Amino acid sequence: MLENSTICAVSTASGAAGVALIRISGDRAIAISEQVFIPKKAGKSLSSQKSHSLSFGRIMDGGKVLDEVLISVFRAPHSFTGEEVVEIACHGSLYIQQQITQLLIRHGARTAAAGEFTQRAFLNGRMDLAQAEAVADLIAAENAAAHQVAMQQMRGGFSEELQQLREQLLNFVSLLELELDFGEEEVEFADRSQLNELLTQLQAHINRLLQSFSLGNVIKNGVSVAIVGATNVGKSTLLNTLLGEERAIVSDIHGTTRDSIEDSITLNGVQFRFIDTAGLRHSAETIEQLGIARTYDKLRQAAIVLLVLDATRPETFAPVEEIQSRLNNNQHLIVLLNKTDATPIVSCQLSIVNFIAISAKHKEGLDQLIAALAAAVNLSPLSRNETVLTNARHYEALQRSAEALERVSEGVNSGLPGDLVAQDLREALHHLGAITGTITTDEILGAIFGRFCIGK
Repeated sequence: MLENSTICAVSTASGAAGVALIRISGDRAIAISEQVFIPKKAGKSLSSQKSHSLSFGRIMDGGKVLDEVLISVFRAPHSFTGEEVVEIACHGSLYIQQQITQLLIRHGARTAAAGEFTQRAFLNGRMDLAQAEAVADLIAAENAAAHQVAMQQMRGGFSEELQQLREQLLNFVSLLELELDFGEEEVEFADRSQLNELLTQLQAHINRLLQSFSLGNVIKNGVSVAIVGATNVGKSTLLNTLLGEERAIVSDIHGTTRDSIEDSITLNGVQFRFIDTAGLRHSAETIEQLGIARTYDKLRQAAIVLLVLDATRPETFAPVEEIQSRLNNNQHLIVLLNKTDATPIVSCQLSIVNFIAISAKHKEGLDQLIAALAAAVNLSPLSRNETVLTNARHYEALQRSAEALERVSEGVNSGLPGDLVAQDLREALHHLGAITGTITTDEILGAIFGRFCIGK
Protein backbone atom coordinates (compact mmCIF):
# COMPACT_ATOMS: atom_id res chain seq x y z
CA MET A 1 0.00 0.00 0.00
CA LEU A 2 3.00 2.32 0.55
CA GLU A 3 4.56 3.65 -2.64
CA ASN A 4 8.10 5.00 -2.93
CA SER A 5 7.34 8.38 -4.54
CA THR A 6 8.46 11.57 -2.85
CA ILE A 7 5.59 13.89 -1.94
CA CYS A 8 5.42 17.59 -1.13
CA ALA A 9 2.77 20.06 0.03
CA VAL A 10 2.29 23.32 1.92
CA SER A 11 1.53 22.27 5.50
CA THR A 12 0.48 25.65 6.89
CA ALA A 13 -2.98 27.12 6.42
CA SER A 14 -3.86 28.47 2.99
CA GLY A 15 -3.38 32.19 2.43
CA ALA A 16 -0.65 34.75 2.93
CA ALA A 17 1.19 34.79 6.27
CA GLY A 18 4.49 35.75 7.83
CA VAL A 19 5.91 32.26 7.38
CA ALA A 20 4.79 29.17 5.45
CA LEU A 21 6.01 25.59 5.80
CA ILE A 22 6.48 23.26 2.84
CA ARG A 23 6.95 19.62 3.72
CA ILE A 24 8.69 16.97 1.57
CA SER A 25 8.72 13.25 2.43
CA GLY A 26 10.15 10.21 0.68
CA ASP A 27 13.39 8.52 -0.33
CA ARG A 28 14.44 11.47 -2.51
CA ALA A 29 13.34 14.29 -0.20
CA ILE A 30 16.88 15.39 0.63
CA ALA A 31 18.21 14.82 -2.92
CA ILE A 32 15.41 16.90 -4.49
CA SER A 33 15.84 19.68 -1.93
CA GLU A 34 19.57 19.82 -2.57
CA GLN A 35 18.93 20.54 -6.25
CA VAL A 36 17.16 23.81 -5.43
CA PHE A 37 18.85 24.92 -2.17
CA ILE A 38 22.08 26.87 -1.85
CA PRO A 39 23.28 26.99 1.78
CA LYS A 40 24.63 30.21 3.27
CA LYS A 41 27.81 28.43 4.33
CA ALA A 42 29.70 26.70 1.54
CA GLY A 43 30.17 22.97 1.99
CA LYS A 44 27.12 22.58 4.23
CA SER A 45 25.09 20.44 1.83
CA LEU A 46 21.81 18.93 3.07
CA SER A 47 23.04 15.40 2.42
CA SER A 48 25.83 15.96 4.97
CA GLN A 49 23.49 17.27 7.66
CA LYS A 50 22.53 15.20 10.69
CA SER A 51 18.90 14.46 11.50
CA HIS A 52 16.99 17.27 13.21
CA SER A 53 19.35 19.95 11.96
CA LEU A 54 18.67 23.38 10.43
CA SER A 55 20.26 25.07 7.44
CA PHE A 56 19.87 28.66 6.26
CA GLY A 57 20.16 29.57 2.59
CA ARG A 58 18.38 30.37 -0.66
CA ILE A 59 15.92 28.53 -2.88
CA MET A 60 17.11 28.92 -6.47
CA ASP A 61 15.17 28.39 -9.70
CA GLY A 62 18.10 28.26 -12.08
CA GLY A 63 19.80 31.60 -11.60
CA LYS A 64 16.76 33.20 -9.98
CA VAL A 65 16.45 33.56 -6.20
CA LEU A 66 12.94 32.62 -5.05
CA ASP A 67 13.38 33.16 -1.32
CA GLU A 68 15.69 32.98 1.67
CA VAL A 69 14.58 29.98 3.75
CA LEU A 70 15.33 27.84 6.77
CA ILE A 71 15.41 24.10 6.00
CA SER A 72 14.94 21.32 8.58
CA VAL A 73 16.25 17.82 7.85
CA PHE A 74 14.73 14.72 9.51
CA ARG A 75 16.33 11.41 8.61
CA ALA A 76 14.45 8.10 8.51
CA PRO A 77 13.15 6.55 10.62
CA HIS A 78 13.26 9.47 13.08
CA SER A 79 10.69 11.67 11.37
CA PHE A 80 6.93 12.16 11.45
CA THR A 81 6.38 9.86 8.45
CA GLY A 82 9.28 7.49 9.20
CA GLU A 83 10.82 8.52 5.86
CA GLU A 84 13.40 11.11 4.85
CA VAL A 85 11.67 14.44 5.53
CA VAL A 86 12.64 17.99 4.66
CA GLU A 87 10.67 21.03 5.82
CA ILE A 88 11.19 24.40 4.14
CA ALA A 89 10.23 27.45 6.19
CA CYS A 90 9.78 30.26 3.67
CA HIS A 91 8.09 33.65 3.65
CA GLY A 92 4.31 33.28 3.53
CA SER A 93 3.64 34.93 0.18
CA LEU A 94 1.23 32.84 -1.89
CA TYR A 95 3.45 33.45 -4.91
CA ILE A 96 6.53 32.12 -3.08
CA GLN A 97 4.65 29.05 -1.82
CA GLN A 98 3.42 28.22 -5.32
CA GLN A 99 6.79 28.80 -6.97
CA ILE A 100 8.71 26.61 -4.51
CA THR A 101 6.11 23.83 -4.71
CA GLN A 102 6.15 23.86 -8.52
CA LEU A 103 9.97 23.84 -8.46
CA LEU A 104 10.01 20.73 -6.23
CA ILE A 105 7.54 18.98 -8.54
CA ARG A 106 9.70 19.76 -11.59
CA HIS A 107 12.64 18.12 -9.80
CA GLY A 108 10.80 14.85 -9.12
CA ALA A 109 8.36 15.28 -6.23
CA ARG A 110 4.59 15.03 -6.60
CA THR A 111 1.78 16.81 -4.78
CA ALA A 112 0.67 14.95 -1.65
CA ALA A 113 -2.88 13.71 -1.38
CA ALA A 114 -5.09 14.71 1.56
CA GLY A 115 -3.72 13.16 4.75
CA GLU A 116 -0.91 11.36 2.93
CA PHE A 117 1.84 12.40 5.34
CA THR A 118 -0.11 10.99 8.30
CA GLN A 119 -1.07 7.92 6.29
CA ARG A 120 2.60 7.23 5.61
CA ALA A 121 3.31 7.64 9.32
CA PHE A 122 0.71 4.94 10.00
CA LEU A 123 1.93 2.60 7.25
CA ASN A 124 5.53 2.99 8.42
CA GLY A 125 4.56 2.07 11.98
CA ARG A 126 5.12 5.51 13.49
CA MET A 127 1.59 5.49 14.94
CA ASP A 128 -1.47 3.29 14.90
CA LEU A 129 -4.74 4.16 13.19
CA ALA A 130 -6.43 5.55 16.31
CA GLN A 131 -3.45 7.83 16.90
CA ALA A 132 -3.51 8.94 13.25
CA GLU A 133 -7.19 9.90 13.55
CA ALA A 134 -6.33 11.83 16.72
CA VAL A 135 -3.99 14.01 14.63
CA ALA A 136 -7.01 15.27 12.65
CA ASP A 137 -8.97 15.77 15.88
CA LEU A 138 -6.09 17.75 17.39
CA ILE A 139 -5.96 20.05 14.36
CA ALA A 140 -9.73 20.57 14.56
CA ALA A 141 -9.81 21.08 18.36
CA GLU A 142 -11.52 24.38 19.20
CA ASN A 143 -11.55 24.14 22.99
CA ALA A 144 -9.52 22.81 25.91
CA ALA A 145 -11.60 19.65 26.37
CA ALA A 146 -11.32 18.63 22.69
CA HIS A 147 -7.59 19.32 22.82
CA GLN A 148 -7.16 17.17 25.95
CA VAL A 149 -9.04 14.22 24.48
CA ALA A 150 -7.13 14.38 21.18
CA MET A 151 -3.76 14.63 22.93
CA GLN A 152 -4.54 11.69 25.20
CA GLN A 153 -5.48 9.55 22.19
CA MET A 154 -2.53 10.72 20.09
CA ARG A 155 -0.15 9.74 22.87
CA GLY A 156 -1.55 6.21 22.72
CA GLY A 157 -3.67 6.07 25.87
CA PHE A 158 -6.71 4.63 24.07
CA SER A 159 -4.52 2.28 22.01
CA GLU A 160 -2.90 0.89 25.17
CA GLU A 161 -6.33 0.11 26.62
CA LEU A 162 -7.36 -1.72 23.46
CA GLN A 163 -4.06 -3.62 23.33
CA GLN A 164 -4.59 -4.89 26.88
CA LEU A 165 -8.13 -6.03 26.01
CA ARG A 166 -6.88 -7.84 22.90
CA GLU A 167 -4.02 -9.57 24.76
CA GLN A 168 -6.40 -10.99 27.34
CA LEU A 169 -8.75 -12.26 24.65
CA LEU A 170 -5.90 -13.67 22.55
CA ASN A 171 -4.76 -15.76 25.50
CA PHE A 172 -8.15 -17.49 25.76
CA VAL A 173 -8.49 -17.89 21.99
CA SER A 174 -5.14 -19.70 21.89
CA LEU A 175 -6.22 -22.00 24.74
CA LEU A 176 -9.55 -22.78 23.05
CA GLU A 177 -7.83 -23.55 19.77
CA LEU A 178 -5.34 -25.74 21.63
CA GLU A 179 -8.31 -27.77 22.88
CA LEU A 180 -9.30 -28.39 19.27
CA ASP A 181 -5.91 -29.99 18.63
CA PHE A 182 -6.66 -32.45 21.45
CA GLY A 183 -10.35 -32.84 20.63
CA GLU A 184 -10.32 -36.64 20.86
CA GLU A 185 -8.87 -36.57 24.38
CA GLU A 186 -11.56 -34.14 25.68
CA VAL A 187 -9.11 -31.97 27.63
CA GLU A 188 -9.96 -28.43 28.77
CA PHE A 189 -7.17 -25.86 28.70
CA ALA A 190 -9.37 -22.76 28.87
CA ASP A 191 -10.98 -22.55 32.30
CA ARG A 192 -14.62 -21.57 31.61
CA SER A 193 -15.11 -19.87 34.99
CA GLN A 194 -12.03 -17.71 34.42
CA LEU A 195 -13.28 -16.90 30.92
CA ASN A 196 -16.63 -15.79 32.38
CA GLU A 197 -14.85 -13.52 34.88
CA LEU A 198 -12.75 -12.03 32.08
CA LEU A 199 -15.82 -11.50 29.91
CA THR A 200 -17.56 -9.64 32.74
CA GLN A 201 -14.55 -7.34 33.17
CA LEU A 202 -14.14 -6.73 29.44
CA GLN A 203 -17.84 -6.06 28.88
CA ALA A 204 -17.88 -3.53 31.75
CA HIS A 205 -14.79 -1.83 30.31
CA ILE A 206 -16.21 -1.65 26.79
CA ASN A 207 -19.59 -0.45 28.07
CA ARG A 208 -17.88 2.38 29.93
CA LEU A 209 -16.11 3.40 26.72
CA LEU A 210 -19.40 3.24 24.80
CA GLN A 211 -21.17 5.36 27.40
CA SER A 212 -18.41 7.98 27.15
CA PHE A 213 -19.34 8.62 23.51
CA SER A 214 -22.16 10.99 24.50
CA LEU A 215 -19.64 13.17 26.35
CA GLY A 216 -17.17 12.78 23.48
CA ASN A 217 -19.77 13.96 21.00
CA VAL A 218 -20.41 17.02 23.16
CA ILE A 219 -16.68 17.77 23.40
CA LYS A 220 -16.11 17.37 19.68
CA ASN A 221 -19.22 19.09 18.31
CA GLY A 222 -20.21 21.42 21.14
CA VAL A 223 -23.21 21.53 23.46
CA SER A 224 -26.42 22.77 21.86
CA VAL A 225 -28.22 25.27 24.10
CA ALA A 226 -31.69 26.52 23.10
CA ILE A 227 -32.76 29.87 24.54
CA VAL A 228 -36.56 29.80 24.75
CA GLY A 229 -39.34 31.77 26.36
CA ALA A 230 -42.17 34.18 25.66
CA THR A 231 -41.70 37.22 23.43
CA ASN A 232 -39.68 40.16 24.74
CA VAL A 233 -38.32 38.44 27.85
CA GLY A 234 -34.69 39.21 26.90
CA LYS A 235 -33.60 36.11 24.97
CA SER A 236 -31.75 38.07 22.29
CA THR A 237 -30.20 40.38 24.88
CA LEU A 238 -28.94 37.30 26.73
CA LEU A 239 -27.43 35.85 23.55
CA ASN A 240 -25.68 39.14 22.77
CA THR A 241 -24.37 39.40 26.34
CA LEU A 242 -22.99 35.86 26.34
CA LEU A 243 -21.32 36.32 22.96
CA GLY A 244 -20.05 39.81 23.72
CA GLU A 245 -21.40 41.23 20.45
CA GLU A 246 -24.66 42.43 18.90
CA ARG A 247 -25.48 39.14 17.20
CA ALA A 248 -29.28 39.34 17.48
CA ILE A 249 -31.63 42.28 16.98
CA VAL A 250 -33.01 43.62 20.27
CA SER A 251 -36.29 45.55 20.28
CA ASP A 252 -39.22 46.34 22.55
CA ILE A 253 -41.51 45.15 19.77
CA HIS A 254 -42.91 41.66 20.43
CA GLY A 255 -42.04 38.94 17.94
CA THR A 256 -38.84 40.58 16.60
CA THR A 257 -37.03 37.23 16.33
CA ARG A 258 -38.74 35.22 13.59
CA ASP A 259 -36.08 32.58 12.98
CA SER A 260 -33.42 30.87 15.08
CA ILE A 261 -30.01 32.55 15.39
CA GLU A 262 -27.00 30.40 16.28
CA ASP A 263 -23.47 31.16 17.46
CA SER A 264 -20.81 29.46 19.57
CA ILE A 265 -18.64 30.39 22.53
CA THR A 266 -16.23 28.42 24.70
CA LEU A 267 -16.96 28.42 28.43
CA ASN A 268 -14.78 26.56 30.94
CA GLY A 269 -13.01 24.72 28.12
CA VAL A 270 -16.22 23.47 26.44
CA GLN A 271 -17.84 24.84 23.30
CA PHE A 272 -21.51 25.80 23.67
CA ARG A 273 -23.71 26.44 20.62
CA PHE A 274 -26.37 28.94 21.69
CA ILE A 275 -29.59 29.12 19.68
CA ASP A 276 -31.80 32.19 20.09
CA THR A 277 -35.35 31.20 19.11
CA ALA A 278 -38.61 32.94 18.23
CA GLY A 279 -40.69 33.96 21.25
CA LEU A 280 -43.52 31.65 22.32
CA ARG A 281 -46.98 33.21 22.07
CA HIS A 282 -50.25 32.78 20.19
CA SER A 283 -49.96 34.52 16.83
CA ALA A 284 -52.08 34.59 13.69
CA GLU A 285 -49.17 35.71 11.51
CA THR A 286 -47.96 32.89 9.27
CA ILE A 287 -44.24 33.75 9.36
CA GLU A 288 -44.23 34.07 13.15
CA GLN A 289 -46.05 30.73 13.45
CA LEU A 290 -43.30 29.11 11.37
CA GLY A 291 -40.69 30.65 13.67
CA ILE A 292 -42.49 29.32 16.76
CA ALA A 293 -42.71 25.83 15.19
CA ARG A 294 -38.96 26.00 14.61
CA THR A 295 -38.48 26.96 18.26
CA TYR A 296 -40.06 23.67 19.33
CA ASP A 297 -37.83 21.80 16.85
CA LYS A 298 -34.73 23.39 18.38
CA LEU A 299 -36.11 22.63 21.83
CA ARG A 300 -36.27 18.91 21.01
CA GLN A 301 -32.73 18.90 19.58
CA ALA A 302 -30.99 20.84 22.35
CA ALA A 303 -28.94 19.23 25.10
CA ILE A 304 -29.59 22.19 27.41
CA VAL A 305 -32.67 24.44 27.44
CA LEU A 306 -32.47 27.96 28.87
CA LEU A 307 -36.03 29.03 29.67
CA VAL A 308 -36.05 32.81 30.11
CA LEU A 309 -38.80 34.46 32.17
CA ASP A 310 -39.49 38.18 32.69
CA ALA A 311 -39.52 39.13 36.38
CA THR A 312 -41.89 42.04 35.61
CA ARG A 313 -44.48 40.06 33.60
CA PRO A 314 -46.22 37.13 35.33
CA GLU A 315 -47.75 35.91 32.06
CA THR A 316 -44.24 34.85 30.90
CA PHE A 317 -44.16 32.22 33.68
CA ALA A 318 -46.82 30.18 31.88
CA PRO A 319 -44.50 28.14 29.57
CA VAL A 320 -42.62 26.51 32.47
CA GLU A 321 -44.81 23.42 32.79
CA GLU A 322 -45.28 23.08 29.02
CA ILE A 323 -41.51 23.21 28.40
CA GLN A 324 -40.88 20.70 31.18
CA SER A 325 -43.39 18.29 29.62
CA ARG A 326 -41.59 18.45 26.26
CA LEU A 327 -38.13 17.54 27.59
CA ASN A 328 -36.67 14.05 27.78
CA ASN A 329 -34.51 12.60 30.55
CA ASN A 330 -31.27 13.44 28.73
CA GLN A 331 -32.02 17.16 28.45
CA HIS A 332 -31.16 19.76 31.08
CA LEU A 333 -33.51 22.63 31.90
CA ILE A 334 -32.17 25.88 33.38
CA VAL A 335 -34.79 28.49 34.27
CA LEU A 336 -33.63 32.13 34.21
CA LEU A 337 -35.59 34.94 35.87
CA ASN A 338 -34.48 37.93 33.81
CA LYS A 339 -34.87 41.69 34.34
CA THR A 340 -34.42 41.41 38.10
CA ASP A 341 -32.89 44.90 37.96
CA ALA A 342 -36.25 46.40 36.93
CA THR A 343 -39.11 47.55 39.11
CA PRO A 344 -41.65 46.55 40.05
CA ILE A 345 -40.76 42.85 40.25
CA VAL A 346 -43.76 40.55 40.23
CA SER A 347 -44.18 38.24 43.21
CA CYS A 348 -42.58 35.10 41.88
CA GLN A 349 -44.43 31.80 42.24
CA LEU A 350 -41.85 29.37 40.86
CA SER A 351 -41.70 26.82 43.65
CA ILE A 352 -41.94 23.99 41.10
CA VAL A 353 -38.49 24.77 39.68
CA ASN A 354 -35.12 26.14 40.67
CA PHE A 355 -34.23 29.33 38.87
CA ILE A 356 -31.31 31.72 38.49
CA ALA A 357 -31.99 35.44 38.88
CA ILE A 358 -30.19 37.47 36.19
CA SER A 359 -30.16 40.79 34.40
CA ALA A 360 -28.99 40.13 30.85
CA LYS A 361 -28.93 43.86 30.13
CA HIS A 362 -26.65 44.67 33.08
CA LYS A 363 -24.70 41.36 32.99
CA GLU A 364 -25.80 40.34 36.48
CA GLY A 365 -26.04 36.69 37.52
CA LEU A 366 -24.05 35.45 34.53
CA ASP A 367 -21.45 33.73 36.74
CA GLN A 368 -24.19 31.53 38.21
CA LEU A 369 -25.53 30.82 34.72
CA ILE A 370 -22.10 29.81 33.41
CA ALA A 371 -21.57 27.59 36.46
CA ALA A 372 -24.94 25.91 35.80
CA LEU A 373 -24.03 25.33 32.15
CA ALA A 374 -20.70 23.78 33.14
CA ALA A 375 -22.42 21.57 35.74
CA ALA A 376 -24.80 20.27 33.07
CA VAL A 377 -21.80 18.86 31.18
CA ASN A 378 -20.15 16.19 33.32
CA LEU A 379 -16.43 16.51 32.59
CA SER A 380 -15.31 14.33 35.50
CA PRO A 381 -13.95 11.58 33.17
CA LEU A 382 -11.53 14.16 31.76
CA SER A 383 -10.32 15.18 35.22
CA ARG A 384 -9.63 11.48 35.90
CA ASN A 385 -7.78 11.16 32.54
CA GLU A 386 -10.20 8.46 31.43
CA THR A 387 -10.53 7.62 27.75
CA VAL A 388 -13.46 9.40 26.10
CA LEU A 389 -14.74 8.22 22.71
CA THR A 390 -15.19 10.98 20.15
CA ASN A 391 -14.98 8.94 16.93
CA ALA A 392 -18.09 7.31 15.44
CA ARG A 393 -15.98 4.60 13.76
CA HIS A 394 -14.49 3.62 17.10
CA TYR A 395 -17.95 3.56 18.67
CA GLU A 396 -19.30 1.24 15.98
CA ALA A 397 -16.31 -1.12 16.27
CA LEU A 398 -16.64 -1.31 20.07
CA GLN A 399 -20.38 -1.88 19.75
CA ARG A 400 -19.78 -4.85 17.45
CA SER A 401 -17.07 -6.17 19.74
CA ALA A 402 -19.47 -5.94 22.69
CA GLU A 403 -22.11 -7.88 20.74
CA ALA A 404 -19.57 -10.60 19.92
CA LEU A 405 -18.52 -10.86 23.58
CA GLU A 406 -22.17 -11.18 24.58
CA ARG A 407 -22.46 -14.16 22.23
CA VAL A 408 -19.29 -15.63 23.78
CA SER A 409 -20.81 -15.30 27.23
CA GLU A 410 -24.04 -16.97 26.12
CA GLY A 411 -22.10 -19.74 24.41
CA VAL A 412 -19.94 -20.49 27.45
CA ASN A 413 -22.97 -20.58 29.77
CA SER A 414 -24.89 -22.86 27.42
CA GLY A 415 -21.94 -25.23 26.96
CA LEU A 416 -21.25 -24.59 23.27
CA PRO A 417 -18.21 -26.34 21.78
CA GLY A 418 -14.90 -24.51 22.00
CA ASP A 419 -14.64 -23.94 18.23
CA LEU A 420 -17.90 -21.96 18.19
CA VAL A 421 -16.89 -19.91 21.23
CA ALA A 422 -13.49 -19.25 19.66
CA GLN A 423 -15.16 -17.97 16.49
CA ASP A 424 -17.04 -15.27 18.40
CA LEU A 425 -13.89 -14.39 20.35
CA ARG A 426 -12.00 -13.93 17.08
CA GLU A 427 -14.78 -11.63 15.84
CA ALA A 428 -14.44 -9.50 18.99
CA LEU A 429 -10.68 -9.37 18.41
CA HIS A 430 -11.25 -8.35 14.78
CA HIS A 431 -13.37 -5.34 15.71
CA LEU A 432 -10.94 -4.21 18.43
CA GLY A 433 -8.06 -4.54 15.97
CA ALA A 434 -9.90 -2.50 13.36
CA ILE A 435 -9.77 0.55 15.67
CA THR A 436 -5.98 0.67 15.88
CA GLY A 437 -5.36 -0.65 12.37
CA THR A 438 -4.11 -4.10 13.37
CA ILE A 439 -6.75 -5.23 10.91
CA THR A 440 -7.62 -2.78 8.14
CA THR A 441 -8.42 -2.34 4.44
CA ASP A 442 -7.64 0.18 1.71
CA GLU A 443 -11.29 1.27 1.80
CA ILE A 444 -11.09 2.16 5.50
CA LEU A 445 -7.80 4.01 5.02
CA GLY A 446 -9.23 5.98 2.10
CA ALA A 447 -12.28 7.02 4.10
CA ILE A 448 -10.20 8.10 7.11
CA PHE A 449 -7.34 9.98 5.47
CA GLY A 450 -9.51 11.50 2.76
CA ARG A 451 -10.97 13.79 5.45
CA PHE A 452 -7.53 15.22 6.34
CA CYS A 453 -6.22 18.49 4.95
CA ILE A 454 -3.50 18.41 2.30
CA GLY A 455 -0.09 18.86 3.91
CA LYS A 456 -0.96 16.71 6.93
